[in-house]
Amino acid sequence: MVAVGVGATGVWAVLGGPFWPRWVWFACGLVLVAQVALRRALRTPAGRRRWFALHVAVAAVLVPAEVVVWALSGGGLFWPAGIVLVLAVTLTGHAWLLERPPGRRERELSARIERLTRTRSGALDAQAQELRRIERDLHDGAQARIVSLGMTLGLAESLLRTDPDAAAELVAEARAGTKAALEDLRSVMQSVHPSVLADRGLPGAVQALALDLALPVDVRVDLPGTAPPAIESAVYFAVAEALANVVKHAAAGRAAVELSHRDGRLVATVTDDGAGGATLGTGSGLPGVARRLEAFDGIIGVTSPPGGPTSIRLEVPCELSSPRTSPSSATA
Repeated sequence: MVAVGVGATGVWAVLGGPFWPRWVWFACGLVLVAQVALRRALRTPAGRRRWFALHVAVAAVLVPAEVVVWALSGGGLFWPAGIVLVLAVTLTGHAWLLERPPGRRERELSARIERLTRTRSGALDAQAQELRRIERDLHDGAQARIVSLGMTLGLAESLLRTDPDAAAELVAEARAGTKAALEDLRSVMQSVHPSVLADRGLPGAVQALALDLALPVDVRVDLPGTAPPAIESAVYFAVAEALANVVKHAAAGRAAVELSHRDGRLVATVTDDGAGGATLGTGSGLPGVARRLEAFDGIIGVTSPPGGPTSIRLEVPCELSSPRTSPSSATA
C-alpha cells in the first residue's frame, strides 16, 4: 500500500499539476483501516454480538471515509451528515435488539443450552468416577491376585526339582487363585454392563436384582417394547442404587419396583414401607443417579415423608422397539 502511494506521488512530481495522489493515499489508508476494524470485530465471540461488532466496524470506517472525501472534494455543503444520521439510527436499532429482554423462545433455548451444558458436565464427571472405580477394582482385586499367582508359580518352579510335592501344592494353590482372579474380573464386568441385562433386558435384570436382596421385592413390568441399551443400563443402575438405599437406610420390610412406559417416557418407580426421610442429598447415592439420568434428559423425584413410605420415581424420555405381547409381574 505504501509503495503504491509513493509511486503515485513520484508520478505526480514528474508530471506536475494538482496533487491528485491524495486520492491514492486515501484509498490505501481506507483499505488498511477497514482490515484492522474487521479483524478486531471478528475477534468477538460468534453470535449476535459479533454481528453488532461488524456493524460498528463498518460504521467506524464509513463515517471517517465520507468526511475525508467531503474534505478532499473542497468542502462546501456537509453532505456526509445524512449518511452519519442513517448509520446512527441503524446502530441504535441494532443495539436495542441486542440488549432487549429475550423472548419466550429464546429463554427456552437458553435454558436448554444451560441444561445441556450441566448434563454434559455431570455425565463426564460420572464417567470419570466410573473409570476410577473400575481402575480401583482391577488394581485391588484381579491385579493383586494375578501378581500373587505369578509369585506362587515362580516359587513352584524353583521347587519343582528339589521338592516336587511342595511344587504340586503350590500349583494347586495357583489354580485356585486363577479361579478367584476370574471371579474378580467377572465382578468388574458385571458392574460395567451386567450380562443379565444383555441377555434378558431391563425387566429380567431388575427381577434378578430383586432376587439378590434380603427383603421381599415386588416387581411389576408393563413395557410394550425394549428401550435403547444405553437407557436400559442407566435405569438398571439407578434402580439398583435405589434398592441398595432401601436395604442400607430404610429399615423396610418390603419394597416394590414398577417399570412402565407412559407419554414417551420410560418410568421406573421404587417404593418401600421403611422409615422415610430420604433426600437427594449427599451420602444417599441418589445425586449420582440424577447425574446419570440427566445425560439422557431424565429426571428423578423423591417422595419420602418422615415415617414413610418412600417413593423414588425415575423418568427418561425414549421410544421403545420390539413390542412384547403382555405385561408381566413377579415377586422376589
